[in-house]
Amino acid sequence: MNYIQTQTRKWLRIAFVNLLIVALLGTLMRYKIAYSLPFIEQQKIMNAHSHFSFVGWVTQALMVLMVCYLSTQTNENIFKKYRWIFIANLVTAYGMLFSFSWEGYGLTSIIFSTLSIFVSYAFAFIFWRDLNKIKIKSIAHYWFIAALIFSVISSFGPFFLAYMMANHWEHPNLFLATLYYFLHFQYNGWFFFACAGLFSSYLNLGQISLRIQKAIFWLFAAACVPAYFLSALWLPMSSLAYLLVVLSAIAQSVGGFLLIYSIIKKREFFLNQIRRDSRWILILSALALSIKLFLQLASTIPFLSNFAFGFRPIVIGYLHLVLLGVITLFIIGYSRLKELLIVNKISNAGVFLFITGIILNEFFLMFQGVSYMNYINIANINVWLLAAALLMFIGIILLNTGQWKNKKVKVNDDQNK
Repeated sequence: MNYIQTQTRKWLRIAFVNLLIVALLGTLMRYKIAYSLPFIEQQKIMNAHSHFSFVGWVTQALMVLMVCYLSTQTNENIFKKYRWIFIANLVTAYGMLFSFSWEGYGLTSIIFSTLSIFVSYAFAFIFWRDLNKIKIKSIAHYWFIAALIFSVISSFGPFFLAYMMANHWEHPNLFLATLYYFLHFQYNGWFFFACAGLFSSYLNLGQISLRIQKAIFWLFAAACVPAYFLSALWLPMSSLAYLLVVLSAIAQSVGGFLLIYSIIKKREFFLNQIRRDSRWILILSALALSIKLFLQLASTIPFLSNFAFGFRPIVIGYLHLVLLGVITLFIIGYSRLKELLIVNKISNAGVFLFITGIILNEFFLMFQGVSYMNYINIANINVWLLAAALLMFIGIILLNTGQWKNKKVKVNDDQNK
């Protein structure tokens, strides 16, 4: 095992421990909804859960994987340079975890939230500078630069929310619009573009033409800003603005179709190149992405838009579809593909339970949303949602346990193909 792989594994282990904490908080919230848990304040735990999942889990994992990519491209030991950024990001993440859990939105939690934004600025500046030192530019560089830009753009949301709170502005629509602004440029900007950048090297290996790759990138990049209004269709907007929103949804759907079609067209290469134990996870991530793009396109229909934003389980289901189904599954699949996660029976069982929990969670949330629309109360639905959360939690426990096993299970070539 080379130095780059050793360092990446070390930092990824911390990120996956953070994912375990995210799953624990999610399980606690589901338990409190289904049963009594008086010493837990739901709103405070929810804030801790969301902030820690963004910074402590996804951002930490993506930063580590992007630095790993940069190291392999330059053949330089650059982990020492980024070590302080990883540590600073973890400090702010755990600061938000404890402060939000204890006081909710308060001085301490706001300080740590603000510091996490400045850490993301530092990472964006240093990574962009190091990326530009590479002489041969690939399509991955396009994705990474866009990801960094959207990461910075997303930070304007929390700053504006802080300004609103400081001035005691009570505008529910403006508050929601600003919150969705932050979520959009995190989910569909920073998270998605960083993942696409990591995977793009495999598109090059699969001999997918640069013209097609550039088309996919520009379709997503050009659509990202106007696609924000897909999250704010409940706001009044002009016919021209609505047209731009529809076009952005179409552009992203076309980009997704081109990406998946190109992979299917070269499926023999990808079947041989990607290990079987990683392949099915990445396929499920691609399926989740396809569902997401379809739902975005469908949401441009006014009736469906009102339905989607009118029922909380639908909104939560969509957010979890992206964060868990698209982003988290991609990080797991990609990390296994690059042999950055130890693959053994324990970790395999963990991944299986985790994915089963994701699927059940999405099904129950959508079922709950449809039942609410028809004014039907489903008995024990919160218990079933708790069971799905427990499956994900147990799955992440096993996945983490598998990473501390010293011996990797050897899988012969026939099993991996």
